[in-house]
Formats: sequence, C-alpha cells, structure tokens
Amino acid sequence: MPLSPLKPRQVRWARYWMTLVFIGFMIFVIGIEPDLIGMNRSETVGFVQVEVWLVGLAILLASAYASVRVVRNSRPMSLRADIGVRLIATGYVVAAAASLADFIGLGAQELPYVTFGPIQVIGLATGVTLSLIGLLLYWPRVPKSKETTKGERFPRLRILFSRSKKAKKEKNVEDVPASD
Repeated sequence: MPLSPLKPRQVRWARYWMTLVFIGFMIFVIGIEPDLIGMNRSETVGFVQVEVWLVGLAILLASAYASVRVVRNSRPMSLRADIGVRLIATGYVVAAAASLADFIGLGAQELPYVTFGPIQVIGLATGVTLSLIGLLLYWPRVPKSKETTKGERFPRLRILFSRSKKAKKEKNVEDVPASD
C-alpha cells in the first residue's frame, strides 16, 4: 500500500503528540535528576521521585506511539509493527519493575534508605532501550522504489559500485596517451 501524504489535520495531531513526547521527556529527566530544578532534597531515591520518572516515561512512550500511529496513516498492521507495539509495552514494564524493585520487595535495600543501585540502572536502561526498539519497529517502512528491478536485492550497492567502475574507466582513459 503506497504511503499517501498526511492531511493538515493529521500533521496537527502529529505535532501535538510530539509536543507531548517532549513534555514526557522533560518530566522523565526531572524525575531522574531533580537537582536540575532544585528539587533534590535527600541522597536517597524516594517513591515520589521514581513515580515522577515513570509517569514521564509513560507520557513519552504513549505519545510517541500515538504520533507514529498518525504517521502510519491507517496502514494495516504488519507482524513487524505488532512486535514493535508489544516491545514498547514490555520495555515500560521492565523499566517500571527495575525502578520499583526496592519498593515492591525485589531489591536489595530496605525501605527507609533506598538508593538506586547499578542493577536497577541497568534494568531501567534496558527497559527504555526495548521501548525505543519497539518504536523503531512500529515506524512504517518506506515502500520500495520502482527503480528496483525484480531479483535485485541491494540496488544502492549496485549504484555505488557502478559509479566507482565508471570513475576507474574514465581514469584509465585519461592515462592512455593519445596517438597522433
């Protein structure tokens, strides 16, 4: 199915959702590093701080999903897109479980003095990475150009190699002395 251009209404919605992506990112960053706005009151990581970055991440991922859905322009869901949507959700669950590990009893620290340990950081980074991979998989594929012939697997490489062969031929022609 060829991609049809987005209508002005769809462009407005995509911009709206991308603005929410930015707002969610800012909330996520403030939750991770509250000292950026002078809100860091203790050395430990509190439940409210963890919830702030999880809410920011949820806003970011939900609005990124919505903006990509607008860009998909009602194209049918492929297996690749389905896997992408599931990876977005799985990544958020991994990030939430790693972030809340101490609060739900999976972590190594006791509740009054909770620090965000290196294993939790790895879990959060893994969850965010999974979600970003899911967004990339959900992004619509660009249709193949009509230039590509049937059976030709890597047309760009062919163009690259044909240019280099032409340049070699031209160089060889210049090197040959002209006969009188």
